[in-house]
Amino acid sequence: MKVLICDSMQKACIEILKRKGFEVDEKTGLKEDEIVSIISDYSAVIVRSATKITSKIIDAASSLKFIGRAGSGVDTIDVPAATAKGIKVMNVPGGNSIAVAELVVGLMLSMIRFIPQSCKDLKEGRWEKKKYMGFELYKKTLGIIGIGKIGIEVAKRCKAFDMKVIAYDPVVDQTKDFGVELVDFETLLKHSNFISIHVPGGPKTKNLLSDKEFSLCKDKVFIVNCARGGIVNEEDALKHLNSGKIAGLALDVFTKEPPEANDPLINHPNVIVTPHLGASSKEAQERVALSIADQIADALSGKAVVNAVN
Repeated sequence: MKVLICDSMQKACIEILKRKGFEVDEKTGLKEDEIVSIISDYSAVIVRSATKITSKIIDAASSLKFIGRAGSGVDTIDVPAATAKGIKVMNVPGGNSIAVAELVVGLMLSMIRFIPQSCKDLKEGRWEKKKYMGFELYKKTLGIIGIGKIGIEVAKRCKAFDMKVIAYDPVVDQTKDFGVELVDFETLLKHSNFISIHVPGGPKTKNLLSDKEFSLCKDKVFIVNCARGGIVNEEDALKHLNSGKIAGLALDVFTKEPPEANDPLINHPNVIVTPHLGASSKEAQERVALSIADQIADALSGKAVVNAVN
């Protein structure tokens, strides 16, 4: 049986599959029509976030049994189309949790201590010590929207700063022993000094934070989105940044990726942006690549199908 790898993957991932008797083709950067023309030769395909597995590709996949996502999000895969055709979609939930959580904390600190702005000024010859009076995380309230694997890791790290952590999650009714208080959505908005988002993208969460929600927030709130673009309404966020309601916004994800270079939101002085780096640590990339290779190999060998989302 043959496995197609469409995005760059660690060599160890390929070695695992080959060692277990599968033929592997690594073909990165393919366009949709190029994948359509070859997909019928493969029993499984593995992707990261760059390649989209569309319904057109799935329709052409006469031999495909499994789609593996080296990561947690499956919004780049047409899961309903795969389900209708009997193709299992597997991911690696939690494999990127540490990497994303650490980026969230880094962005929070960067916002409140003006690290990118002051670094830029100093490199350009300006010593602006008085300009950048920052804030502390100590004793502030962090509101986490979505208290899954990543949200829990963020909570643990922020409690080390002596922050109070509250969370809203419609599908979670307890948070074990992590010292996180579950609250309703409106309460979280009204009482959080910082808000960090950790819910999936899609129709249910599109524009989850828009004009109405921003209006409910505490004055001078700081917001971090390392989840998916579109959860934060970017036009409304800009409005509340300009009014001062939002003191700082950190975005790792965008409605359109990459965003336009002249986008007024990403060029706002109180906005920090990174190019979708949440999972971009060497450890996380290796972790999810090895995990999905093992999962695909076991599934093709007739063993248990692990982490199927459909």
